[in-house]
Amino acid sequence: MSRDNLVSSTLSGYTLKKEVGEGGTSAVYLADHANHGTVALKVLREKLRQDKTAVARFLREAKYGSRVQHPNVVRTIEIGQAENGLHFLAIEWAPGEILERHAKQNAPLPKDVVANIVGQIAAGVQAAHDANIVHRDLKPENVMYNPETGEVKLLDFGIATDTEASADERLTRAGFFVGTLMYIAPEALSGELVTAAADQYSLATIAYFLLTRCLPYTARAPREMFTQLLTTPPIALRQAKEDLEFNPTLEAVVMKALSRNPEHRYPSVKAFAEAFTEAATLPVEQAGVMSKFKGLLRRNK
Repeated sequence: MSRDNLVSSTLSGYTLKKEVGEGGTSAVYLADHANHGTVALKVLREKLRQDKTAVARFLREAKYGSRVQHPNVVRTIEIGQAENGLHFLAIEWAPGEILERHAKQNAPLPKDVVANIVGQIAAGVQAAHDANIVHRDLKPENVMYNPETGEVKLLDFGIATDTEASADERLTRAGFFVGTLMYIAPEALSGELVTAAADQYSLATIAYFLLTRCLPYTARAPREMFTQLLTTPPIALRQAKEDLEFNPTLEAVVMKALSRNPEHRYPSVKAFAEAFTEAATLPVEQAGVMSKFKGLLRRNK
C-alpha cells in the first residue's frame, strides 16, 4: 500500500479507483471524472505540499507535458490543486502495459516490432524536441505499450528541461546529473544541460534492450556503471547474446546512436528512427552487401 492511500477518495471531481504507480514524490491512480472519463491522476505526496522545489518540479512536468501535443505522447487534461491542497495532474489513460514489464517478459522482440516501438517513441520525442524540450529520462519504464494494437505512448516529463530556459529557471544544480543511469547519455553525467542528442542515446539503449534483453554495459554497481559510461565503448550489438544474429547495417545504426560523442550520433532522433527502421527490415545478406557498398563509397570520396 502507498504512503498516501487515496483510493476511493475524490479530488476535484476525480474519483480514485485504484493505485497503478508509485514513486518517491507522487502516486498515480486510475480515476474517473464526469466530464473527462477515465484518466490517470498523478498526485504529489502530502508531505511535499509545502516543499517549493518539489511543487515546482511537479508543475514543470505538467507544463512541459502540456506543451507536447502528439499522438505518441499522453495528453495532459488538467493541472490543479484540490480542495485539501494536494497538487494533481490528470493525463490521458493509455491502455496497455509499461514497456519495461512487457520487455522483461517477452524480449528479445522481433526486429519489426522493435522498429515499430522505436519509431513511435521517436515521433513523440521529436515533437518534444521541436518544442525545445529534452525529456532526459527515456527508458522502458516511461513508455506505455499496447501489444494488441502496437500503440506507444510516452510518459513522464518530470525531469525534462527546456533548452531555452535561463540558468535561473533550471532546477538541477550544476554538477548533478538527472536520469536513470542504465539509460543515461555519457555527457549527462557532467550535470551540464544536455541536448536532444542525449534522448537519442537513451532511445538507442531502449532499442538495444528490446532486441537483446541486455544492456550495452555490464556494470553491476552505480560507480562501475559511471566509470564504464565515461571510459568504455558499449558492447557491440552482435556480442550481446551468442544466440542472436543481427545484420551489420542494423548494428551500425544502433552503435552510431550510442556514440559517446554526441556529435557522432544522428542529426536528430527522427533520423535515427528512420535509419533503424530501414536497417531492421533488411535481410542479413542484403544488409551486409549494402554496408560494404556504403563503405566503398566513403573511401572513394
